[in-house]
Amino acid sequence: MVRKKKDDAQLTCTALLDAAEQVFFENGVAKTTLNDIAAAAGLTRGAIYWHFTDKADLLQAMFTRAMFPMESMLNELLQAANANPLVTLRNMCVQVLTNLAHSPEQQRVFNIMFHRCEHIGPMITVLENKRAKREECLAQVETALARAVAAGHLPPDTDVVLANQVISNFMAGTMSEWLFAPQSFDLATCAPGMVDMLIAGLQANPPRLAKSEPAAIARCAG
Repeated sequence: MVRKKKDDAQLTCTALLDAAEQVFFENGVAKTTLNDIAAAAGLTRGAIYWHFTDKADLLQAMFTRAMFPMESMLNELLQAANANPLVTLRNMCVQVLTNLAHSPEQQRVFNIMFHRCEHIGPMITVLENKRAKREECLAQVETALARAVAAGHLPPDTDVVLANQVISNFMAGTMSEWLFAPQSFDLATCAPGMVDMLIAGLQANPPRLAKSEPAAIARCAG
């Protein structure tokens, strides 16, 4: 009986997240009410409050669910200690873009994140959480780049902080621009070549430190 109640609660939570994803995408976050979400899920407003504090909490849970596969890939990147970190990083970037191209659910969520979420009022908390997650991702990728320097896959004077920012800008920009105009190019087909160009440029001419900084290599041990 307890297991059934837990299963029912999980099904309700999933239904609410699915409904929120659809309604936020169609109407934008600011114009969506909890009543809209409850109606789309075929549930009551009380069901929302059973699982979530408010609209911001529901939005955050929706983002967290969508980001979980990416976070798992980043964790795998750090655990692959014997692999070439640049190859692993390349494969992760391609996989993220390919998953986006093939997943309508991810397309809706990232469209909401990039184009349909007004960061005002209670939504400021969601923005702060997104920034915190971004910093976590940047730290993980920076560690991988530092390992690449230590392994000799990148020059010893590579500015891993700036290289990390370039990769982040490329990924966020590609995702946002494609979601804005998906007919402009076939993301799934183009992703490998685009990422390969990024990694090749990083290897051939990475951003350099003003002076050699041994600490950049030491960071790989973290």
